[in-house]
Amino acid sequence: MPHRSRPAAFSRLLPGLSLVALLLSCGTPLHTAAEPQGPQAVAAPALSGYPRLPRQAKELAELLVLLEQTLRNPATPEQRLPELAHQQQVLYRVLAQQPAMASAVGQLLPARWRPVLELQLTARREFLAMRRGRHPIQQLPAWRIQPPAPAEQLLRHYREASAATGIPWEVLAAVNLVESAMGRIDGVSVANAHGPMQFLPSTWAEPGIGAGGDIRNPRDAIHAAARYLVRRGGLKEIRRGLWGYNNSAHYGRAVLAYAALLKADPNAYRAFYHWQVHVLTEAGDVWLPVGYNQRRPIAVAEYLRQHPEHRAPQD
Repeated sequence: MPHRSRPAAFSRLLPGLSLVALLLSCGTPLHTAAEPQGPQAVAAPALSGYPRLPRQAKELAELLVLLEQTLRNPATPEQRLPELAHQQQVLYRVLAQQPAMASAVGQLLPARWRPVLELQLTARREFLAMRRGRHPIQQLPAWRIQPPAPAEQLLRHYREASAATGIPWEVLAAVNLVESAMGRIDGVSVANAHGPMQFLPSTWAEPGIGAGGDIRNPRDAIHAAARYLVRRGGLKEIRRGLWGYNNSAHYGRAVLAYAALLKADPNAYRAFYHWQVHVLTEAGDVWLPVGYNQRRPIAVAEYLRQHPEHRAPQD
């Protein structure tokens, strides 16, 4: 099987900043670091810091609508997308753990955005359920976080793999998102899974799966994932294929929630592509930005002593 089970807190807006000014002014198993993937990765704009959110339901609802509209709008300049998408991601991570606030926000949303909120919350809560009963993470993984391959390049790979196999491109994109944040996580899992789609070498070597390709190459891995989903019954029942990918019903429901968002509006991909790597730890949500590079696991407390700005705001 390619992979085993795995991919905040409220804060005030900065004083004096409106939502518009704030916006426009600018899940996971452990892995060990691997070597750089090569020249297909492109430099991404540096993010200014951990996103801050308002505390009131009305302001959160307004922020959610503004983020969704702006991120999905093809006219929004590319350089604004990383900051906006990171704030969107954190907003949903927060609401997923605050059911009362999430309900209040949902009641304030226009009808257009309520299903979006529900699918986002479903996906995040399914991943949280996968960790239920486990000890909080005390060490951050030995990962290297790198820029992903270009968005259009990945989208082309998903669609080509879909055309070749019949597996929906939205499912392939969602798997890439939850397995490696679109390839940002460069590492090898504790189960020895590799690459942007997190394949075990033994699975990759099966006839017709890796097909002589490079397990760490985005195109090869995406096509292999599509072939693997077909082999595990994904054309008859996509949930069955996803169960083969990761033996968890929670995993399948989460992937399909993200895929449903992409199917409803392919422009949702613009945000997903820019989502960052976050780890829910004993100290709360910790952001691992591009440039994070640990050859060995590091204690959460030690890392936050070095990088307090990468922790969810506590005020």
